[in-house]
Amino acid sequence: MESNETKWRGLLDKQNIIAQAGFNRWLVPPAALAIHLCIGMAYGFSVFWLPLSQAIGIGKPVACPADTSMLQILFTTTCDWKVADLGWMYTLFFVLLGSSAAIWGGWLERVGPRKAGFVSTLCWCGGLLISAAGVYTHQLWMMWLGSGVIGGIGLGLGYISPVSTLVKWFPDRRGMATGMAIMGFGGGAMIGSPLADMLMNYFKTPTSVGVWQTFIVMAVIYFVSMMIGSFGYRIPPVGWIPEGWTPPVKKNAMITHGHVHLKNAHKTPQFWLIWAVLCLNVSAGIGVIGMASPMLQEIFAGSLIAQPSIGFADLNADQKKAIATIAAGFVGLLSLFNIVGRFFWASLSDKMGRKLTYFTFFGLGIALYAAAPWAGHEGLLAVFVLFFCIILSMYGGGFATVPAYLADMFGTQFVGAIHGRLLTAWSTAGIVGPVVVNYIREAQIAAGVPRAQVYDRTMLILAGMLVLGFIANLLIRPVAEKWFMTDAEVAELHAQYAKSHEHDPSGSFGIGRGGLDASTALAWTLIGIPIAWGVWITFSKALILFK
Repeated sequence: MESNETKWRGLLDKQNIIAQAGFNRWLVPPAALAIHLCIGMAYGFSVFWLPLSQAIGIGKPVACPADTSMLQILFTTTCDWKVADLGWMYTLFFVLLGSSAAIWGGWLERVGPRKAGFVSTLCWCGGLLISAAGVYTHQLWMMWLGSGVIGGIGLGLGYISPVSTLVKWFPDRRGMATGMAIMGFGGGAMIGSPLADMLMNYFKTPTSVGVWQTFIVMAVIYFVSMMIGSFGYRIPPVGWIPEGWTPPVKKNAMITHGHVHLKNAHKTPQFWLIWAVLCLNVSAGIGVIGMASPMLQEIFAGSLIAQPSIGFADLNADQKKAIATIAAGFVGLLSLFNIVGRFFWASLSDKMGRKLTYFTFFGLGIALYAAAPWAGHEGLLAVFVLFFCIILSMYGGGFATVPAYLADMFGTQFVGAIHGRLLTAWSTAGIVGPVVVNYIREAQIAAGVPRAQVYDRTMLILAGMLVLGFIANLLIRPVAEKWFMTDAEVAELHAQYAKSHEHDPSGSFGIGRGGLDASTALAWTLIGIPIAWGVWITFSKALILFK
């Protein structure tokens, strides 16, 4: 007799999530969004830094002795953590995201998206619970381990879990499909940050800043959402194509009809050129994200409060508080364009082609970075904001377009695992971008450069990064025939999870039809409500920029 444990494992098996007749492919993107909107809160963790930096002092940080070592800080219960010490969680997020996606990407292709999503749920939500215990006991090492390491592994698995599935479900709209899902990762902080702020204010007491309680509540919410998403995943049967769709007769040299094995993808120059393309695009954008608030404040200073004659150094405490609030609106607006850009540019790439889309990112980005100092010096706030909104839309668009680029180059058989390995470019960019922006800023300030001009050289260096990205993209050519798997090798892989279906000459098996039927409309409504709420909150805060 089959045990309950065996039945439970069977629910996660790849062969048991192959779609049957009547399944609507438009149910898969909401499942992916249910996971990505949760793990995307990694972008918004900075909302916890200030409260956690005064978890003991409650309102006023209790400083550690000057001779306290880093090892002691990890275990101390008598003084508060510094924001810089907490910020290592952010670094761990993206280092572990890239490395875990690279390490376990091949495993994901073997076991399917549901099991990967399930493990991602346990890691991300379990990491939040460990972090809650770390806050409650005031143990920094538990937060680094919980959210940083274990949660970071969950990020990597959750991020790549829908990629190959969506590419296979939407061969006619690869860019749009991956853009819909990866849009969710960019939108996670847009929803999670205001939610966390509301929860911390609710749980705040004279003896608690309300963070550990917030972690627990968010872990429960995310667990439910991510489990629904994981069990909502389905994969198409071998040979499936959308009903009524036929692959284009006219061949595009940049879109392969074969498949490159995971073990060979990294041996090709195309892999490393796309790696460089992603790394350079992300390095430029992520550096701006990290310094967006101080950048706007230092460049425009008194102009933000209708007093253009006052420089940043001459602002009083109340004025600095006022412009910080305005700069927060700028950060929110950038976040919104980061999200919208993921869907817009990825969808547009289906029409333009991936290579031309990246040429647009780099060419337009170079021009905007080079022109940004001029807009700042001229006091053109609206123009400056517009420049960086477009830049951040292309930053997000780069993330969302790259899975389709990989599918075009290497085929769909191992695209999820190849994408996982490519995400090491993100881990690298997460270090390179902020270091370049932060250290150049500090060097300029130390050299006595006025605050309004300290970013001029930085913008030119970021433009230079995009020039290198433009060249890398220019060098990408179709993958050589010698790297493609034979038909027999592909058939052998398919046989490992193929499931019998009634013969259908069209190849659609009665699957993928339905459009916006009742169940699909419900799924999109449920996922759309929190997105709409997050957009409204973000847009409301951003309006202060133009008052």
